[in-house]
Amino acid sequence: MPDIVIAFFALGLIAGLIKSDLKVPKATYETLSILLMLTLGLKGGMALHGETANLAISELLAVIALGFITPLSLYPLLRKLIKLPQKEAISIAAHYGSVSAGTFAVVMAMVDKSQWPLRPETTLYLVLLELPAIIIMLWLHRYLQAKTAGNEVHSSAVSILHEALTSRGVVLLCGGVAIGWMYGTTGMAPLTPMLLAGFKTLLALFLLEMGISTAKVCFPIPYKQWRLLIFAAVIPFVLAWAGIGLGMALDLPSGSILVLAALSASASYIAAPAAIKAAIPDANIGLAMLASLGITFPVNVLIGLPIYQLWIEQLMM
Repeated sequence: MPDIVIAFFALGLIAGLIKSDLKVPKATYETLSILLMLTLGLKGGMALHGETANLAISELLAVIALGFITPLSLYPLLRKLIKLPQKEAISIAAHYGSVSAGTFAVVMAMVDKSQWPLRPETTLYLVLLELPAIIIMLWLHRYLQAKTAGNEVHSSAVSILHEALTSRGVVLLCGGVAIGWMYGTTGMAPLTPMLLAGFKTLLALFLLEMGISTAKVCFPIPYKQWRLLIFAAVIPFVLAWAGIGLGMALDLPSGSILVLAALSASASYIAAPAAIKAAIPDANIGLAMLASLGITFPVNVLIGLPIYQLWIEQLMM
């Protein structure tokens, strides 16, 4: 049986497909997403408490490099094979180079259930992979714009970096990591019953809303975008191998490899849409949401994660 939280995603998806009046109020969803990201950060920070001296900087730099390489590799594929316009290709490459906090939460629950070993810094992968794709693709957009206009590329790195670093998800995750790292298990004890012990409850309710949202963006199915639909369904299994390959090369424990594979296979539907919409207002965010939330997220949660886990088990034998 899959993890219990997956059943809540399936329930939301079914409710959306049958056009039920079930919905999670917007304010509740906002609260859930804030608590979920903060809790993920706190859990990661607590794992890092007392382990800072043992952090492998080369490992973290390799993960960051993956965050830059993935969207740059996907961009020409989206342009030439999927035949997307330039702005949509940049937008979707940024979404798929960035990562999904929801997928991360699900895979962390899987690792806990399987009791697979994790490196203390594994939670940092979420932050390290979320930012580079957004930054590099927004820079590429500015560069191509300036090149088309025949102008020199002006330095906009500071503004792009500010947009990425001040997003809600990054602030909550980084802040949670910092607080968890400083206070450790003992200092976090007053919050443990509500946030940490209630993590799966938060995740279940969050996934219920994700199921409802997936049904909304997926149906009726936009058959005219068949190339993009196939891309969104197939590319997670390709990108997962990038995470598995890097994890094996870095000699990570099985739990960390699974997390890295899941993040590599995922696509952002929170941080990237906000950043792209602000920086490229005429990009079709609906297409990116259709691909990332409508196709890739359910493919990963319902099918992909157990397969990635099986692949890693076979490699570790």
